[in-house]
Amino acid sequence: QIPRSCYLPVINAGSGNAGGQFLSSLAAFRWVLVGRFLGIRYIQGVLNVMFELSCFAFCLQYRSINHRVDSKSLWLYRWYYSKTCQWILGLTITIILALAFIEKPSSLTMTSDVRYRLPAWNPPCGLTESIELLCFLLFMVDVSVKSYLIGWEEFWKNKWLMAYILTLIVSLTDWIVSLSFFCTEDVRIRRILRPFFLLQNSSMMKKTLKSINSTLPEMDGQQDKEWAGYFRNLPESLTSLLVLLTTANNPDVMIPAYSKNRAYSIFFILFTVLGNLFLMNLLTAIIYNQFRGYLLKSVQSSLFRRRLGIRAAFEVLSSLKETPSLKMCSCDQLSAAQFQKLFEELDKDAIKQHPPSPEYQSHFMQKMQFVFGHPYFGYLGNVVALANIVSICVVLVMDADKQPSERDDFFLGVINCFFILYYLLEMLLKILAMGLKRYLSYPSNRFDGLLTIILLVSFLLISVFLDLLTRMIRNFKQQEPVLWFLMA
Repeated sequence: QIPRSCYLPVINAGSGNAGGQFLSSLAAFRWVLVGRFLGIRYIQGVLNVMFELSCFAFCLQYRSINHRVDSKSLWLYRWYYSKTCQWILGLTITIILALAFIEKPSSLTMTSDVRYRLPAWNPPCGLTESIELLCFLLFMVDVSVKSYLIGWEEFWKNKWLMAYILTLIVSLTDWIVSLSFFCTEDVRIRRILRPFFLLQNSSMMKKTLKSINSTLPEMDGQQDKEWAGYFRNLPESLTSLLVLLTTANNPDVMIPAYSKNRAYSIFFILFTVLGNLFLMNLLTAIIYNQFRGYLLKSVQSSLFRRRLGIRAAFEVLSSLKETPSLKMCSCDQLSAAQFQKLFEELDKDAIKQHPPSPEYQSHFMQKMQFVFGHPYFGYLGNVVALANIVSICVVLVMDADKQPSERDDFFLGVINCFFILYYLLEMLLKILAMGLKRYLSYPSNRFDGLLTIILLVSFLLISVFLDLLTRMIRNFKQQEPVLWFLMA
C-alpha cells in the first residue's frame, strides 16, 4: 500500500504550474537514475527497481497505480502492457470484427457489378466459429489478467470490466447455441456485441461515450414542454423543419406553402436566419461546452495519476539507504559521447539511428548518391504513383460500358509495364544511393520495395506465364482428337 503522505502533496499541488512541476520532477527523477548508474547509489532488490519503473511508466501513460505491487504482479503488469501483448490484443479485436466480411449474409465478392457478380462464398459451419472461440479465449485471458492486477476491491468499482465479463458470457452462450443448431439459427446476438471489444480497449472511445452521456441530458427536452403547444404532430413537424434548415433551396417545404400565400416567405426567411445563425450555433455551443468541461476533468484526472506515479517513485527512492557504490567513475568529467551513451542506456525510447550510407570515391557516384538519395526523389515517386492511379481510373471509366470480350487490355498492360519498370528502377537507384541496410531501415522503403516486387511478379505471371498456358491449352485442344485416337 502507498502511504497517505505519498499522494497528499500531489493533491495539494493541483493549482500550481502543472507543466513546470512535472518537468522538474521528471528531470530530477532522471538525474537520480543517472547518479545511480554512475555508482553514487543503487537499489538492493529487484522489487524496488520494478516498482520504480512501473510507477514511472504509469505516469508517462496516465495510468492508475491502483493495482497489486508484489513481484509477480509487477512482472505480469509489465508483460501485459508490453508492445507485443498489446499488439496481439489489437490483432484479435481486428480479426473478430473482420469476420463480418465473410460470415453469412455477406456481400464480399470480386466485383460489385450485379451483372457479373457471383454468389458470395459461404464458409462451412465451424470455420468462423473456431476463429471466434480463439478470440474469446484471448479475451478471457485479457479480462482475467486485468481483474487480477487491480484486485477484487477495485474490480467491483470498474463497470467496464464487469460489462466485459458479461459480454463474454453472452457471446459464449450464443456461440454454444450456434453449434447446437449446426449454424442454422437466424439470430446471432454475439455479432451485435463485437464492437464492445473495440470500445473497452480504447480510452478515447470511452471518453467519447462519457462526453455524449453528459451532453444528452441537456438536449432531450424533458424539462421544457413548451414545444407541445406548437408541434402537435412532432415527427412530421421535425422532419419538415429539418429539411427546411439543412436542404439547399428546400422546395419540398417552401413551395407548397408559398403557392398558397406569399406571406409565408416571411416565416421561411425568419426561420432560416434564426435556425442557421442561432439554433445551430446554440447546439454547437452546448456540445462544445459539455465536451470542454469533460475534457478538463479528464486532463485533470490524467495529470493527477501522473503526479501520483511520480510521487510514488520518489517515495521509494527516499526510503532507501545509501550503500557503498558498486562502480565509480574515475574521470572527473564525462565526455559528450559518454554522456550520450549513458542517456541512451536509460532512455528506452531513444531515437533509432539508421545505418550510414556507402561512401563512394568516384565523383560521378557521389553526384548520383546526392540526387537519388534526396527527399525530392521520393516526392517524384509519389507524383508518379498518383499519375499511375489516375491513368488506371481513366482506362477503367472508358471500359466501364464495354463487355469483357470487347475490352482491349493492351493499353492498360502497357501503362502497368511502364510504371512497374519505373518503380523497379526507383528501388534500385535508392539502394545504390543509400545502401541496402539503410534502405531497409526505413519502413516506407520496405513497403515500397515489397509492393514493387509483388507488382513485378504478378505482371510476369499474368502477361507471360498465363499467355503461354493459354497457347498450350489451345494447341492441346487442336491435338485432342489425335490423342484420343492414340489412346483408344
